[in-house]
Amino acid sequence: MSCYIRQCQIDDVEDIYQLNKEEMAYDYPIELTAKKIMALCQSSCDRIFVAEESGKVIGYVHANNYDTLYFGYMKNIMGIAVTSLHKRHGIGSLLLAEIEKWAHEDNAIGIRLVSGGMRKGAHEFYRKNGYIHEKEQINFKKYF
Repeated sequence: MSCYIRQCQIDDVEDIYQLNKEEMAYDYPIELTAKKIMALCQSSCDRIFVAEESGKVIGYVHANNYDTLYFGYMKNIMGIAVTSLHKRHGIGSLLLAEIEKWAHEDNAIGIRLVSGGMRKGAHEFYRKNGYIHEKEQINFKKYF
């Protein structure tokens, strides 16, 4: 496998849209995905890294700053996805390593993430990469 990790570009929108739809079951419109990518790539608080192989994005990770009044400064993984064809080849670990590098460079004390309760394979992946499960939470939302 000869993939490499780089920062996201707007040209990656189609592949990221497909990853979101096929791997994470989020059918968010491609036009809005493009707007989000443009904004997030310009943000100093966000990073999106992609894994590319043969000119195609086969995985990505998005993280941002996580700072609260009750805990040290961290990075927060908002999403990570790898194509089913490329899972279990170390690509997700390479993507996590990029976020970890950014966290170290930015003096964060660690990285946090939230993973759906039914995503047992993802949970095992995170454990294998040194992440620990600290507590259960309930996710509340209010839409407007």
